Amino acid sequence: MLTHYFGATVPYGNASILSYHLETNAIGAVVNGDSTDAIADGDVIDLGELPEGFLLDDAQLFVIAGATASVTASLGFKYEDGVDDAEIPQDAEYFLAAGADLATAGRLRADGGKLVILPKTARLILTVAGAVDQESAIRVTVTGELTGAK
Repeated sequence: MLTHYFGATVPYGNASILSYHLETNAIGAVVNGDSTDAIADGDVIDLGELPEGFLLDDAQLFVIAGATASVTASLGFKYEDGVDDAEIPQDAEYFLAAGADLATAGRLRADGGKLVILPKTARLILTVAGAVDQESAIRVTVTGELTGAK
């Protein structure tokens, strides 16, 4: 049974949109990141928190200014404590499978087909394939329902 965080009687529901931003500078390093190195092939970028009890409905990745040609990525989540959940394991490709184009401006929609409620706090992660060596800008929105902690 789904428990509603704000109450089951409100007509507008519990829908929330969480927004995350990623920008790189002229050498391909994350602006305001914890490293001054350019994004390299295989890097996993932590975009931010996904709260415990969040029903993951959808995600969109907006490539505002494309990364270096042929750079791709996957979009998913990992648990903050690093430990898998038996029923809902961490999934680096939950929203977008590997190969999502980050070099071309446009919008990418989640390509997964399952709904999950996060049993604990997670991190939204972007796993990059290829090296970034220029300015770029990406915005990710995750839509879901705040059901509250168990």
